[in-house]
Amino acid sequence: MTAHNVSTSADPAALTTGQRLRTLRKARKMSIRQLAEHSGVTHPFISMIERDRHSPSISSLKRILDCLGITLSDFFSEAQDSDDSPVGRPIFYHADDLVELADGTSLSYRQVGSHLEGAAMMILHERYAPGADTGPAPYCHDAEEGGVVVQGKLEMTVDGEVRILETGDAYYFDSRLPHRMRNPFDELCIVVSAVSPPTF
Repeated sequence: MTAHNVSTSADPAALTTGQRLRTLRKARKMSIRQLAEHSGVTHPFISMIERDRHSPSISSLKRILDCLGITLSDFFSEAQDSDDSPVGRPIFYHADDLVELADGTSLSYRQVGSHLEGAAMMILHERYAPGADTGPAPYCHDAEEGGVVVQGKLEMTVDGEVRILETGDAYYFDSRLPHRMRNPFDELCIVVSAVSPPTF
């Protein structure tokens, strides 16, 4: 998937998720109704996201961004003040340098580095609070991914197969298969994962 800039005259770092989505949609010359029709997400739901009245699940936002031709990674990297490039990308990162791709509260996907266009992989530090869910609808993307549960337990569904992974358990699968992650348990779950290429 080819990345496209979301940048506007406004400072991207100052924009909310809803404002960035609206700016991107308008740059693609799409109405909310057109985006709803192509993504399978309802018109009122997209409108609420753009007005920052609803925080979308990972699966819903991914479906919307797929129709706009941008990955979650590139969408959220635009808000970072960074000059990362395949040549000039830093080697080491402080914890607060990681790019948040989710709501950062119930569900956190913190990406190592930003602006991954041209990169071979993405690395994520994932945190699932009790009750966290990527969304009721599974999603997919053109890649392979794997990870290790480093704390807690995670329920994973891949192509209809459901497994409970405990601390130390791992997974590796073709991301084109529909998948979903959730934490129906009472303890925090932490996962370290990689996606190659970074199409998420």
